[in-house]
Amino acid sequence: MASFRVKGGLKLKGEITPQGAKNEALQILCAVLLTSEKITINKIPNIRDVNKLIELLADMGVKVEKIGPESYTFQADKIDLKYLDTEDFLKKASSLRGSVMILGPLLARFGTGKLSKPGGDKIGRRRMDTHFTGFQKLGAEFHYDKKREIYHIDGKNLQGAYMLLDEASVTGTANIVMAAVLAKGKTTIYNAACEPYLQQLCDMLNRMGAKITGIGSNLLNIEGVKSLKGTEHTLLPDMIEIGSFIGLAAMTQSEITIKNAQIHRLGIIPDTFRRMGINLEFRGDDIHIPAQKHFEIETFIDGSILTIADAIWPGFTPDLLSIVLVTATQAKGTVLVHQKMFESRLFFVDKLIDMGAQIILCDPHRATVIGLDRKYPLRGIRMTSPDIRAGVALLIAALSAEGTSIIDNIEQIDRGYQYIDQRLNALGADIVRID
Repeated sequence: MASFRVKGGLKLKGEITPQGAKNEALQILCAVLLTSEKITINKIPNIRDVNKLIELLADMGVKVEKIGPESYTFQADKIDLKYLDTEDFLKKASSLRGSVMILGPLLARFGTGKLSKPGGDKIGRRRMDTHFTGFQKLGAEFHYDKKREIYHIDGKNLQGAYMLLDEASVTGTANIVMAAVLAKGKTTIYNAACEPYLQQLCDMLNRMGAKITGIGSNLLNIEGVKSLKGTEHTLLPDMIEIGSFIGLAAMTQSEITIKNAQIHRLGIIPDTFRRMGINLEFRGDDIHIPAQKHFEIETFIDGSILTIADAIWPGFTPDLLSIVLVTATQAKGTVLVHQKMFESRLFFVDKLIDMGAQIILCDPHRATVIGLDRKYPLRGIRMTSPDIRAGVALLIAALSAEGTSIIDNIEQIDRGYQYIDQRLNALGADIVRID
């Protein structure tokens, strides 16, 4: 198990370029199974979750070639369906949450799919019903082996259908869309997720020959086609990294410029951080955060405490609530952070409290943060990263704290952020990786 030793209290300065979006990469990589032709994908982040999925695809028979530092080609012209029955496949798939999205493409192109219960962050219940109910609407049969925790889907002749999703699940929508593009007839998906990453997937599928309309809305219409062709695709910059860097700059009183942020795809993320009192300047497609000694949280118009809550897109992404929470500890004012989607994602606040933060964990979904306006700096401690997003929030806290912190279980951080220690050290941080 690896750890970070972090020297706090240093001010950072410089430019940083966000990696390709992790959540988009997992969808796009699964989509290569939909065609026998070659697909080129650019801006792929070198992170654990993505690398595991690429390895899994290669084990399934996908020809994978790295053609640049962040570019790969994939060709799924000889998929070994027998590999899906092996313990090796089930073990590897179960270690990765994003592996569930191979089911839609496998079902669409080969009429069958099998998967063990996926892993991922331990942030509360993350049910799979939306995925499988959608497949069943398309005419597939779903079987679940409770004893072995294995999902099996059969569907040789998928038929387009109308469906109202029970939740606007991003991965569920992506999975159903990928199954529907090769189904016969028309599929209508209402209450579909419409995140930029889902829009990117639909745009890519259309370039491959799919017929998807309504992209960017919660009502998707899909006319099934017989086959798809190859294409080239470039991932968006990771909006979670961008938000993390904004919070980092504010917490450490640093002057940082985030390059090539594709600001028009960030939704309300910049405005949410502005409500925290953080100054942001847009310079073309770059975001410049000037060094700020103080930043003050807004209140509502009637003077009541500001609430920042997650919501389906175009609402605020739940993956950034951990960053908002840690950033608020050194702001002036109070904010209620309401994490609606996952009931275990706020449990990392006990580490922040140990560092000296003033936080009241109201229940598994809500925490009230009382900003100290830097009057009482956080202090360095030893702590453990529980998941990807909390891990980076704790890293930001450690970088702003007095003294030295040790963060254990940084494999969680490596799952979502490439070379994070090297990239921040280039800005003036002092992070040492300890094996």
